[in-house]
Parts: sequence; C-alpha cells; structure tokens
Amino acid sequence: MSSESSSHSLDRPTREVSVTVNGETVSADVEPRLKLSDFLREECGLRGVRVGCEHGVCGACTVLVDGRSTKSCLTYAVQVDGASVTTVEGLSADGDLHPIQESFHKEHALQCGFCTSGFVMATKELLDREPDPDREDVEDGLADNICRCTGYQNIYDAVERAAAELAEADYPRGDD
Repeated sequence: MSSESSSHSLDRPTREVSVTVNGETVSADVEPRLKLSDFLREECGLRGVRVGCEHGVCGACTVLVDGRSTKSCLTYAVQVDGASVTTVEGLSADGDLHPIQESFHKEHALQCGFCTSGFVMATKELLDREPDPDREDVEDGLADNICRCTGYQNIYDAVERAAAELAEADYPRGDD
C-alpha cells in the first residue's frame, strides 16, 4: 500500500455547517459525527458547555437550540445546521450577568460549578415558557439536570428569585 493511498484512507467526510451561536454566525467544515458539545467547545471556544456523562443523563451540556433545551452531548453539530444556539456565555450582555445567572450567584446555587451552566440554560427555557412557575414546575423543569454537590434547595430558590426579578424588570424572554 502506498503512502498516498494510506493517507487518503485517513480522510474523513466533512460537511459544512452554519450555526448562529450566541447571536454570531459560525461556519465550519465538520465531521458528521462531531457532537454539538465538542463543536461549541473546540470550534467556538465556549468552555461553559460542560461535558459530563456523555450519555445525556447529567444535563451539564445543556444549551438552547432555537429556544429549546438540548443535550449537546447527544446532538450532532450537523443536526443544528441553520439553527440558533445559545450557551451560558450568550446570556450575559456587556459583561453584566443575566438575571438568571445573578440569581444563581445570590442564592448560592452552586458549589463546584460544573453543572451550573446546564442548570442556568434549563432555567432559561423554563422561565421563557413559564414566567411564574410554582415549585412543582421548577422541579419538573430541572429534572433532566443533576447536581452532585447541593441538595437542590438553593437551585430551586435561585429559579424562583430569577422568575420574580425577570417579571419585575420586564426582561425580554425567548425571541423577544
């Protein structure tokens, strides 16, 4: 086997994707098997997207795709071609924390912080869908996210605080 044919055998198919990530268009040639989490971390440099279990169980990789919570470790980058993706980095504006992020900080809703970005993004989707959730709505809305450090009480308190602050400030939600 010649070196030319062996190097050719290492070529893998790629596909161009164009995704709006946190309001900016990102285009890249990617292998069809590239996970969205890896695309966001490696191609876009967005380290707030965590990779925990790689099985969609922990929720640390949660991002919003067209406003819906999505486990980026279970989604291929080619599946979001043409979509809008929001990560935790995309919530803050001009260096100011989003009210959800601020509420997590004020309520001490994190310890090690590994799961926090996933919880914040799940909270964003929940509050866009249900601006005034009761405790059961909060628990259901965050059920796909796991924290190994806290007892969840402060996380639930942070969501309730964020809901109140967003309502008070008439903060834009979803596609507003």
